[in-house]
Amino acid sequence: MINSRSNIHNLTLRVISKLNLTQPRIMGIINATPDSFSDGGKYISVERALDRIHIMRRDGASIIDVGGESTRPGSDSVSEQEEIDRVIPILEKASQTFPNLIYSIDTTKFNVAEEALKSGASIINDVSGLQKTPKMAELASKYDASYVIMHSQGDPKTMQNAPIYNNVIEDVFGFLKTQIAFAQSKGVKKIILDPGIGFGKTLDHNLKLLANLDKLTEIGFPVLVGASRKSMIGKILDDRPVDDRLIGTVSIHYDALMKGAKVLRVHDVKEASDSLRIFQAIQSQR
Repeated sequence: MINSRSNIHNLTLRVISKLNLTQPRIMGIINATPDSFSDGGKYISVERALDRIHIMRRDGASIIDVGGESTRPGSDSVSEQEEIDRVIPILEKASQTFPNLIYSIDTTKFNVAEEALKSGASIINDVSGLQKTPKMAELASKYDASYVIMHSQGDPKTMQNAPIYNNVIEDVFGFLKTQIAFAQSKGVKKIILDPGIGFGKTLDHNLKLLANLDKLTEIGFPVLVGASRKSMIGKILDDRPVDDRLIGTVSIHYDALMKGAKVLRVHDVKEASDSLRIFQAIQSQR
């Protein structure tokens, strides 16, 4: 049993080498929040979060993304301490209980990220793409952590209020290239790109990004896609509610796999894992 932060950090350094993205991976979502759009309030307690992580591990997730602040459209921010109080007990216990999983911290706050890296996380998943806290790049370098650079326009509170782009493909890809250069200048070696589906984008913007995802993979870094249960699916399918968007989610993610995505961030791990296994079986015959 791990009894200290130093021991947990040593464990994290050993686990980092297991993040091999030559093959696609499933990232399961743990929202330790009361107000996330899909599963808010379900996994606030450590016990319930661990139960969920156990199920996700069994169903095929190899990465667990833990977040303590909702980033749904219209959501309010929380204090750094509140976010720490929500996620660190889960990460500490989960990294002890399931040491072979890889843990990601979904945050834009420096101290939250640092405490998470000390507690078992080895990936920083930053929805602001280093816009809010640029010095987190130095933190990732210090801990040799992977960094998910995601594109977003505006804050979650207002990001869906009429987002505008000159050219969404050029603007998003250009932003990601700029942030890659910045992260590398600070010593970040492991970078994952996320086009930020639903983060300051209309349905048309989202569809254009997904249709051109193969061009994003050509930049040369693994690509993460997170469309799980998002509102774009509801809009396409005649205002489907959140809990009836599973097939739409799987469809988007399968298309992303066809275009080269390496990480699928999902709520429904079993279904995503089944889809990935079918994809890999077919691809093995090429």
